[in-house]
Amino acid sequence: MRTRITAQEVADYRRDGFLLMPEFLAQEELEEWRTVTERAVRTRLERGDELSNEATDDYYKKVFKQVSGLIRVDERMAQLLLDSQLGDIAAQLTGVERMRLWNDQALFKPPWGNPTAWHLDAPYWSFDDRRALTIWIALDDATLENGCLWYLPGTHESARFDAFELGSNLGGIFDTYPEWREVESVPAVLPAGGAVWHNGLIAHGAGANMTVHGRRAMTCAYMPDGVTFNGKRDDFVFTEEQAAAMKVGDPLADDRLNPLVGSAAPVAS
Repeated sequence: MRTRITAQEVADYRRDGFLLMPEFLAQEELEEWRTVTERAVRTRLERGDELSNEATDDYYKKVFKQVSGLIRVDERMAQLLLDSQLGDIAAQLTGVERMRLWNDQALFKPPWGNPTAWHLDAPYWSFDDRRALTIWIALDDATLENGCLWYLPGTHESARFDAFELGSNLGGIFDTYPEWREVESVPAVLPAGGAVWHNGLIAHGAGANMTVHGRRAMTCAYMPDGVTFNGKRDDFVFTEEQAAAMKVGDPLADDRLNPLVGSAAPVAS
């Protein structure tokens, strides 16, 4: 796994809101990530709980299979996503000393899968912090043909935390942010094993999968240590019972749900 980044890459990330790393995992690592992710997804779905999009509308289910909370059902998945080297990269990109894992999600786009509308991630999360970010790891080649990610560079600077309905309208975001209509989009074409880091407020979407093959990705969002609950329940992180026990201003510091990650995090005894 690539473990070092340059000062120029940090500057590029902060300017654009995303950073591509085409050669992130070695081939042996890629095979393990594929195996572990597939296994964890099966385990989570067999439990039949709330942390997937299995019960959503037909359009959304055909965008991708979305399954969260995999670190809680697979020990090896937790080890991969809590690797201190991932936490250190996240910290360097954001300038934060200590990071916590916010949520992990497998995103499996099916053959002939629907496009993902332009959207922001952070407005749907249970905290408001402009430094939170996600790593998106390509388990298969992500191409123009099979629905790779696209970004609107720099939009994280003016984005707000207002949530809006995604739906199937690919360009619905421009009703909220008309000034972004003229921003040139950039595709994130990646080979299998490549990764892209992106800010929680960067505008991004994905094309349709126009091929007979699925396109798998594993993602994980990281947040600065010290963020607090904003009153929004993220359905892919908290159950109704967990959210009901929280109040606005509570720190999101449950080491089971949101563990510290990175070399600055304390080592468990």
